[in-house]
Formats: sequence, structure tokens, C-alpha cells
Amino acid sequence: MVVQQRRRSGAFAVAAAVVGAMVTGCSAAADASPGVEPGDAVRAAPDALTRAGTSKARTSMEMATGGTRVTIRGEGAYDFVKRHGQLKVVLPEDPSGTDGHRPITELLAPGALYMKNRGAGVPADKWVRVDTTTLEDGNLVTGGATDPAAAAELLRGAEDVSYVGEEELAGVPVTHYRGVSDLGRAARAASPQVRGALAAAAKGFARDAVPFDAYLDREGRLRKVRHQFSFANQGRTVAVASTTLLYEFGVPVVVQLPPGKDIYAGKVKA
Repeated sequence: MVVQQRRRSGAFAVAAAVVGAMVTGCSAAADASPGVEPGDAVRAAPDALTRAGTSKARTSMEMATGGTRVTIRGEGAYDFVKRHGQLKVVLPEDPSGTDGHRPITELLAPGALYMKNRGAGVPADKWVRVDTTTLEDGNLVTGGATDPAAAAELLRGAEDVSYVGEEELAGVPVTHYRGVSDLGRAARAASPQVRGALAAAAKGFARDAVPFDAYLDREGRLRKVRHQFSFANQGRTVAVASTTLLYEFGVPVVVQLPPGKDIYAGKVKA
């Protein structure tokens, strides 16, 4: 299976910190039936989410390093029209087995990621703001949770898509597709609010191919997507599987970005 190789960046934040710790001690509605060309159905999924408006979201990011597998989990909601959302991200236990991490609150906005309780010397009442268009991975991995909009828009670059079968996901009938997304193609076709981040990822990753499994409901809405990445970290290749689950479409989503005075301007440790 083709996986994606990524160069190490100083901007790599939450996910890299976790890996480092483990080394040393995340038109009309498309018909998702098998009668539709699989690639067309998958590439249309982001538009179906925009029509749906909003949803709740769960994320998980699994990383294997040094023979140990860790998982970062997130939960929140997202607005696919305004392209913003909020997640509470929970880091795994320390290698000693103690859970010393406070959940990180993440606000997702076009071109930006805001994190609170980031740690590493950041005051408890301050936010860290990251320009996602400058990240080598476009925040596909950096925050420990893939931005739901980016996860969906990445499917615009879907190629070699195959129909796997009909399944049921949390009581909802879905169609399972498998394929590979081309980052460059996805960036060119992406919505304007997401294009900059995906363009950064297309430049920062050594390979453009991102294997995926996508599950669409009968209205063509993305219910689940799993992307597979890999990157180099301290001479090791770290495999990352990022999964996004979407449910309860139409829920109210209110995101209030922090004012400038609440943004931490100091140096953030990796």
C-alpha cells in the first residue's frame, strides 16, 4: 500500500510532542449507491457536507512508534458552511501509565488553528494560534486531530476509487469506498477556505498519495473517513491513521475565536 512520507517540521505540535514522548519513554445530492461511479461519489462528498451545514464530529489519530501504539481522541462539532469548529482533544497517558495531560481545546477556522491548554510553558488562560497554511502538513496531523473540512476536501483528489460494499455505521446504511487521494489535485479543487492548508500539505509531503477508506450515506454525506499518513521523526518512520466520524447533521455550532490579547506571543516548546 502506498503511504505518504513527510519531512519533520518545527511547526509540528501536538502529534509530534506525543510521538517524541513515546520514543523517549492524531448540484443535487450524490447517490452513494454502487450504480454511481465510485470516484464521482467520493469527490462529491464535500459538497454534500456543505449542503448538510453542520454536524458533530469525533476524531482519532493513531500512531505507532517504538513498538508502542498511541491514540489521540477528539470530540466536538463543525460548521461546513463557515468552515469552523471546535474539538476537545484528549492526549494518551504518559508511558508511566499516569494521565497528566489536560484536554486541549482546539478551535478550527479557515487558515488557522487555535489551541488552549497546549502546555509547554503557555499560560493556562492563553491560546496558541497556528497559521495552518504555513504547516508542512496543512494541519492534517499537527493538531492531533484532522480538521473535518480538510479531511473531506482531501477526497476531491480521490483517484483509483473502488466500491467495497454496503455496510451499517451506527445504525445508518453507508456505502464503503476505498482509494487514494492526490494532495495536489485535492488542493487545486478544494474550497477557497481550505485550499491554502492543502496546498501547504501538497508542498510539504514528499509524496502526494494518501490512501483512504470513505463511508457515505444515502444522501452522499461523508459519515466516516480514514486516511493513512506516515512521516519521518528522529530517523524513524511513524505511521499515522487519522479517522473522522460525522453524525447528527444540522446541530447548532457556535465558535467564538479568542481576541488578540488572549493569544500567546511567546515561544512554544515542541
